[in-house]
Amino acid sequence: MAAQINPSILSADFARLADEAKAVEGADWLHVDVMDNHFVPNLTLGVPVVESLARATDTPLDCHLMIEAPDRWAPQYVEAGAGSVTFHVEAATAPVRLAREIRAKGARASMALRPATPIEPYEDLLPELDMLLIMTVEPGFGGQAFLDIMLPKIRRTRELISKHGLELWLQVDGGVSASTIERCADAGADVFVAGSAVYGASDPAEAVRALRELAESATSRASWACDH
Repeated sequence: MAAQINPSILSADFARLADEAKAVEGADWLHVDVMDNHFVPNLTLGVPVVESLARATDTPLDCHLMIEAPDRWAPQYVEAGAGSVTFHVEAATAPVRLAREIRAKGARASMALRPATPIEPYEDLLPELDMLLIMTVEPGFGGQAFLDIMLPKIRRTRELISKHGLELWLQVDGGVSASTIERCADAGADVFVAGSAVYGASDPAEAVRALRELAESATSRASWACDH
């Protein structure tokens, strides 16, 4: 199973976003963190920047909405050019309806869980999704240390995905680096958001290749992948 590496532009130079997107053209997706200073204590970017990025790169955009009222705003990100839109279940009023609307507009629907949010209450929602995001730090800021206590949650989520026979991507975001990505892959993740580990490197494209190699190597040895 191929690992997917999604560099996060939260760690990029916001004054040079088009160039920063080109610097990681070998990536699978470009991860765009949208924060509203309400759901999380930080403010980043919105629909106009996503529209500009979509015109500036051929790499598909993976928009992670760390915002209140995603039911209202998420469809606009699909219209702006996002190929995948992630909403937080803690903020969504009607997650199933929202996931179906995102899909109907032509994007992949994804749901995110903060570290303290368990996966088990949302088991029945999984067939409505194309991806599930397990946050491995508290959302809001880049550069945080990876929370090892999230690994059992990743494993439980992978078990639920396998239980239902779903082709559901399992993404992790927060503190993903060369020193943590193998543990995430072993636990069951197959999509990896990396910010400072990519944009803090002297060669971001090479950092993407190195992270993918580590993840795929760990996946090839993982029990969940062998049973898939």
